[in-house]
Amino acid sequence: MTDVEDLNKKAFNGDLDITKLSYHALAHLNPKYVLLDAGSALGNNCGPLLVAKHPLSDAQIAAATVAIPGKYTTANFLFSLAYPRVGQKKELLFSEIEQAVLDGEVEAGVIIHENRFTYLEKGLVQLRDLGAYWEETYQMPIPLGGIVAKRSLPHATILKVNRVLRRSVEYAWANPAATMPFVAAHAQTMQPNVMQQHIDLYVNSYTADLGTMGKKAVETMFAVAINQHIIPKLEENIFL
Repeated sequence: MTDVEDLNKKAFNGDLDITKLSYHALAHLNPKYVLLDAGSALGNNCGPLLVAKHPLSDAQIAAATVAIPGKYTTANFLFSLAYPRVGQKKELLFSEIEQAVLDGEVEAGVIIHENRFTYLEKGLVQLRDLGAYWEETYQMPIPLGGIVAKRSLPHATILKVNRVLRRSVEYAWANPAATMPFVAAHAQTMQPNVMQQHIDLYVNSYTADLGTMGKKAVETMFAVAINQHIIPKLEENIFL
């Protein structure tokens, strides 16, 4: 259990056989890891948000220091697409970004996860919904992160992990109360209503199986990233 950017870095080091990975990071690790059909965070109206203490113009954002939750996060990828001229970025743990903005350590920040539900009560304002920017521009759901396995593992093992993961998601839907003690134990300071909002937003039909539309969204993201020279051309098939 650790922050997604920490998992991204561990995957770059080859430390993990099976892991959650940002789609942005997966694009760079395509030769080493294959994406499972089950376990993805991908959907609509669930993308990262750009926030600040007060409204900023696009020119002010371009000149600002902006906190991001990691270089290889999909949040940073989407932010880079929407604001390619921003030159000053500061990598922070996702849960520290709101406070960094409030303290004036940075002028703006890209927030993810449960912070989508808490920034307003802390007095921050939304500058842009980066997920909405993606959906409006490319007419696709937002690929955020997925579960990957090393290509060096036996194929039968990878398939088994995918089956178990899908059954786990289906069990959680059928027995929501059974999952809550585990969720609460790893949810830091999240209130119960925020935990449920978080689950409702990020766990959906794509989590059980990417399906045709989910895979098309991932392919679209990678095609855009390659065209923008953000990632290298893919060497292997993305999907299981």
